Amino acid sequence: MTLEKLTALAAEVVATTQRRLPPDIRALARAVPVHYEAWPDEELIAQGFEPDILGLFSGDAHGSEFAHDNPSPPQIILYVENLWDFAEGHVPTFREEVRVTYLHELGHYLGWDEEELAARGLD
Repeated sequence: MTLEKLTALAAEVVATTQRRLPPDIRALARAVPVHYEAWPDEELIAQGFEPDILGLFSGDAHGSEFAHDNPSPPQIILYVENLWDFAEGHVPTFREEVRVTYLHELGHYLGWDEEELAARGLD
């Protein structure tokens, strides 16, 4: 599948996932930009991330924007080629993994740590 098609499919899954969120969380979720990239770049891998990373939240978590002098805007990045590889080219698995990965990264925005994400089935 082409990068363009994977990106469109992932964006559709994210939009559907957002619509299904509780209203208070939905508003927060829609305020966080989601970017779609094929793979992580060399700089990210040099920082210690695995080349097969599925998604990443960067920036300041919700409620911490004013915790320091140089706030970083929040964003979620989904690595669609890695998600496609993880799904082994199976569209339903890809859709489900995009959903789970998006919710996992959104959880980081909400301030949830790995333990809290696991408790919610988002690990």
